[in-house]
Amino acid sequence: MPVPTLTALEWEALRLSLWVSFWAVAVSLPFGIFCAWLLARRRFPGRTLVDGLIHLPLVLPPVVVGYALLVLFGRRGVLGLLLHDLFGITFAFTWKGAALASAVMSFPLMVRAIRLSLENVDRGIEAAAATLGAGPIRVFFTITLPLALPGVLAGVILAFARSLSEFGATITFVSNIPGETRTLPLALYALTQVPGGEAAAFRLCLISVAIAFVTLIVSEMLARRIDLRLKG
Repeated sequence: MPVPTLTALEWEALRLSLWVSFWAVAVSLPFGIFCAWLLARRRFPGRTLVDGLIHLPLVLPPVVVGYALLVLFGRRGVLGLLLHDLFGITFAFTWKGAALASAVMSFPLMVRAIRLSLENVDRGIEAAAATLGAGPIRVFFTITLPLALPGVLAGVILAFARSLSEFGATITFVSNIPGETRTLPLALYALTQVPGGEAAAFRLCLISVAIAFVTLIVSEMLARRIDLRLKG
């Protein structure tokens, strides 16, 4: 079997990072919107506890989060064993696990951005729509969510960028397997551990900076366009 060139390994890590980050954001977005709405619009016993649990990954060491995921979703973990037996799904040491780790670490940033946007939505507009006969679900999808769209977009961008940079939880939960779990940060780390890998590590560093920079520019442009449409 021919040994892959360094350039091929770099592109492989880039492709995997984008794939993992995409699924981390796509799967967690509905839950992020729901949790943000729950914290912004509802008062219930244990609300502070729920808020703390959602934001816990922000203050925990990523390695602790990765170990917790390994205990829960590992092949012998309670949830991992159940998912494997019922649905044949395995998270540990797969790209799905990398996406799960990235989603958990980026989830608080997504929820916080969406929650702030929901809190700034004018409740009077929602009340006016309700008096005209619109139900709560219709009000949410036709009034609340469109008005909160800049915050949703900001949450998506923050979560995507955080997923691209995730390292500690990922390497603890799914290891550093080439072609399966080796994302850009893990590939960069691996290259710094081998002689002669400095040049490739520097290229990956530049790629990471470029992706983050382009993501911020695109998010700013989209946010301005959405804001103009809402005001217009």
